[in-house]
Amino acid sequence: MRDEDSTYIGAFGDMFIDCQYQLIHGDTMENLLQFDSNYFDLVITSPPYNIGKEYEIKKSIESYLEQQNDVIKELARVLSPKGSICWQVGNYINKGEVFPLDVFYYDILKKHGLKLRNRIIWRFGHGLHASKRFSGRYETILWFTKTDDYIFNLDDVRIPSKYPGKRHFKGPNRGRLSGNPKGKNPSDVWDILAKDWESEVWNIPNVKSNHPEKTEHPCQFPIELVERCVLALTNVHSWVLDPYAGVGSAIIAALKNNRNAVGIDKEEKYISNALDRIEKLKDGTLRIRPMTKTIHKPSPNDKVAKFPEEWLQKVR
Repeated sequence: MRDEDSTYIGAFGDMFIDCQYQLIHGDTMENLLQFDSNYFDLVITSPPYNIGKEYEIKKSIESYLEQQNDVIKELARVLSPKGSICWQVGNYINKGEVFPLDVFYYDILKKHGLKLRNRIIWRFGHGLHASKRFSGRYETILWFTKTDDYIFNLDDVRIPSKYPGKRHFKGPNRGRLSGNPKGKNPSDVWDILAKDWESEVWNIPNVKSNHPEKTEHPCQFPIELVERCVLALTNVHSWVLDPYAGVGSAIIAALKNNRNAVGIDKEEKYISNALDRIEKLKDGTLRIRPMTKTIHKPSPNDKVAKFPEEWLQKVR
C-alpha cells in the first residue's frame, strides 16, 4: 500500500516468513535522517557514479564526493554494531581520464569509523567498448563493517572443494582430511560460473539486453550479486537497506532470502517498477537468473561465433 509520505509498505507471509519491506520515493539524505541509529544489519547499494545518467546531475568529482560523504556518515549511524556496508562502484570518467571510485570511497568510509574487510571484484563479460584504453569489464564492492564483531555466515557461502579428498601430508594431522565437509572459503575475488563460487572472480553477467532481469533502469543490480552478500552478512529477519534502490534488486534479494528490506529512490518510475517486480516475486512469475546458472558460451558452430569471411582478407 502507499501512505501519505509516498512510502510503499508491504509484507510477505508463509514462504517468506513474514518479511516486511518499505519502498520510499524521495531524497536519500532526507529519509536517512528519519531512521533510528544502529538498525540495519546490511547496507548494500550501487550509488550514482556521477557519469550523467538520467537520474543524476553531473558535477565535479569533488562536489560529488562531498555529497556522498554526508550520505555515508548517516549510513554509518543507522548501521547496527554487527552490520556491514557493501558499496559497489565502477569508475568516473572525465575527458578520457579514469578515476577509480573505490579508491576515493575508501578514505570516506574509513573516516566514519568503518573497517574494510574485503575489496571484491565483480567481473562481467560485456559492456561498452573503449577505443583509447582497454575496455572496462569489472567493478568493485567495498565491504566494510562497523565493528570487529560482525555477522559473517561463512557456511552459507562456502564453495565445493576442488580436492575434497586432500589430506595433511605432515605434522600432527598427517593423514587426516585437510578440508571442510561443507566446502572451502571463497576468496575475495570470485568467479561465479558453472559450479557456484568455484573460481576466483565474481563473473556475474551485468544486466544488459537479453538478461532475464532487464528493466528500463540503465545501471541495474543483478539480483544474484546482492544475494551472496545478503546470505553471508545477514541473518534471517535482519533488516537490509538500499539507499539508492533503483528498480529494487536489493529488496528482492533480501525478501527472497527471508530478510526485511528498505529501499529509497528519487525516481518514481523506478519505485513503480520495483513494486511490480516484488509482486511478481510474490506470485512466482519474476524472472531471476539463478545463482548457479552457467554463463552462456556460444557453440563453435554458431554463426556469431565463426570468424566472418569478410575479415579473412584483412588479417592475411
